[in-house]
Amino acid sequence: MNLLRSRRLVPALTATTAVASTLLAAASPAGAQADPDRHLTPATHFTVAADGSSGLTASGDALPDIDVVKSTIRAYYGASSKGIADKTTSPYISELADLQAATLARLPTVDPAAHKAVVFDADDTTLWTYDMEDGAMHFSFDPVLQNTWVTNEQFPAVPGMPDFVTAVAAKGYTIFGITGRGESQEPATVDNLARDGYAVDGAPVFTAENFYTKPSVMPSYVTCALPKCTTVEYKANTRKHIEQDLGYDIALNVGDQFSDLQGGYADQSLKLPNPTYYLPSPDIAGAPESDATLAPRTEFTMAADGSSGRTEGGEGIPNIDAVKSTIRTYYRASSAGIADKASSPYIAELAGIEADNRDRLVNACRRELRAGLEPAVVFDADDTTLWTYDMEDGAMKFVFDPVAQDRDWVQPQAFPAVPGMVDLVNAVGDAGCTVVGITGRRDTQRAATLGNLAKVGYRHFSADHYFTRWNSGTTPDPTIYGGTGCATGSCSTVQYKSAARAYLESQGFDVIANFGDQFSDLAGGHADRTVKLPNPTYYLP
Repeated sequence: MNLLRSRRLVPALTATTAVASTLLAAASPAGAQADPDRHLTPATHFTVAADGSSGLTASGDALPDIDVVKSTIRAYYGASSKGIADKTTSPYISELADLQAATLARLPTVDPAAHKAVVFDADDTTLWTYDMEDGAMHFSFDPVLQNTWVTNEQFPAVPGMPDFVTAVAAKGYTIFGITGRGESQEPATVDNLARDGYAVDGAPVFTAENFYTKPSVMPSYVTCALPKCTTVEYKANTRKHIEQDLGYDIALNVGDQFSDLQGGYADQSLKLPNPTYYLPSPDIAGAPESDATLAPRTEFTMAADGSSGRTEGGEGIPNIDAVKSTIRTYYRASSAGIADKASSPYIAELAGIEADNRDRLVNACRRELRAGLEPAVVFDADDTTLWTYDMEDGAMKFVFDPVAQDRDWVQPQAFPAVPGMVDLVNAVGDAGCTVVGITGRRDTQRAATLGNLAKVGYRHFSADHYFTRWNSGTTPDPTIYGGTGCATGSCSTVQYKSAARAYLESQGFDVIANFGDQFSDLAGGHADRTVKLPNPTYYLP
């Protein structure tokens, strides 16, 4: 890259006027021992309402990042990078074992003539769907692919559950199954359960006689408020049928979703952990008061490196479907994953950040020019100047595809501008600051990125002051990266971006502000101020 040199080679100076309030961090004075990156760390405490409504009130950086949620879930299941859960040992397996042992210890032995029963759900209660949800679907549910797994009887048993069911039966309880799977999937589901070892004395525990699937036409014992029954209506009325028509007392109801357990007609319920999907359903009229306890948690602690999956327990991990719903609320996205371009909590938050910075930066640019200095402002690309939300959610369903990103979005210059940022960047450039771009996009994407920026109205980005990352297998420009951690071509995002900013300073520029949506855009120094824009849709450490 042949960057234009500054007209004046001068030391970088720290701006004396604050450039922002809470969203800009000043570099430490010369000689100070404080870490200039100490504020550039992700949040670790989150409030997530299961209905997604937290996206209306929380700031973007106070929402769980979906990539962090995925890594936390994978740590909990001991899953590989391919989304395959460890079948031998994991925090999930350990938590299940504890729940199973504690439940069996509390469950009394009964006389079979007493007609006591225990009810089990299927998915993630008796049959384990993790490898499908993550490995095959990448947490984006596909009913066609799910049906293939069902038909092929591909699900392993939930760890420990065949022995648990056998032990429950040995205590004198009659076993029933109630699942939301459709009636066409019943034969394959019952066979899958038998293949996984749900048997007593060689006979299958679950059969067509005691395993209920959701019929296309509801039986007379299921009454629903609307033509289409809810999950709770179907399951609660089926339990009512088992108790009132078949003469059993359901001592325990076991499920991984709260909707498996709501609606009464069971003496006790056992909730198994499952942060991989969320299936809510309105409770039935006249539900017992105890159903008030059958509600998801709303407060979570989650480290950005995913390590909380090893310590927090399944219910202590934000459910990924609730997180998606929260993010979509924040962007006011449609069901198709398209963000509202006019009004949303995200746009409102951005407007506040931009208002805090625009005039202050304009004044700082003018002041440094009057002092004979060379002020510059650095901007990242994705979700700092170019808005990727519709690609991340609408096109990719939060499953990043680098081929599609380049083919369908970068090269066609298809990204809209981040709301409000065109005006801010143009104002800074008009005030005399050099506008600099530093992005993790590759050199092969540089021309298209500059074209996209110009296309949506940015007037001050130029090839001379736009840094893209070298292509894989090539050596970075030694003029810029020689003597840095990137000299050999292999380095972190922080090393790459901070080296580019250091080069700017060596050319006489004073980087008075650095804008980015990732903490890795901002860490590493060589900027007087950092401005973090909100982005919970991916995490690049």
